[in-house]
Amino acid sequence: MTKEITVSAGKRDSRGKNEARRLRVRGLTPAVMYGSGQEALPLSLDPKQILKILHSQAGHNTIFNVAVQDGETTPVMIVDWQLDPVKENLLHVDLKRIDLTKRLRVSVPIRAQGDALGVKVDGGLLEIITREIEIECLPNEIPEQFTIDVTELRMGQARRASEVPMSGSMILLSPPESVLAHVVALRAEVEPAAAEAVVAEGEAAAAAEPEVIKKGKKEEEAEPDEKGKKK
Repeated sequence: MTKEITVSAGKRDSRGKNEARRLRVRGLTPAVMYGSGQEALPLSLDPKQILKILHSQAGHNTIFNVAVQDGETTPVMIVDWQLDPVKENLLHVDLKRIDLTKRLRVSVPIRAQGDALGVKVDGGLLEIITREIEIECLPNEIPEQFTIDVTELRMGQARRASEVPMSGSMILLSPPESVLAHVVALRAEVEPAAAEAVVAEGEAAAAAEPEVIKKGKKEEEAEPDEKGKKK
């Protein structure tokens, strides 16, 4: 989804770990912008602006403008980023130039809406199987999310990718038969039967055990007699 957001960026004259550390000390994040048949351009960005975009509803599907100091202003999309695993600081960002006239492949989140009848009436459990689907469309038509209504789902029924309505230039790329959400029986209903089977197996094993022990004792008792006969 295209947003009226402009992020200012500075050019980087050098690359490498030392340069990246110096940028982070100054409160900036190293980035690279590429695509549209142009050379990759090393940049430095304000990490707060990028994190705000990543945490928005459209997330990394947001198309925004990058204004390079003494250079171009172009629409881009975040295609990759790295976070510090401990401090969660933004360490690096990859930006892709976007041609607004060309179609893009993107993954769009799925949100379930409603209380399924299979849960309220049948006592089942609603499971979300797939949390995003892949589509192709023009940049300005990328949706923030798809909403699926699960209200009418009964036990054993499902919503599939083919049921998600496509509009405008959108084309579904995910397998149409992919299950997005379904209602299944609670696992607790199956556990008693499994427990009974385990008990039955244990009883059978216990009943067979004394016979094995008795047989072993007879063999051990018979051994001295045979030795005695040889003598």
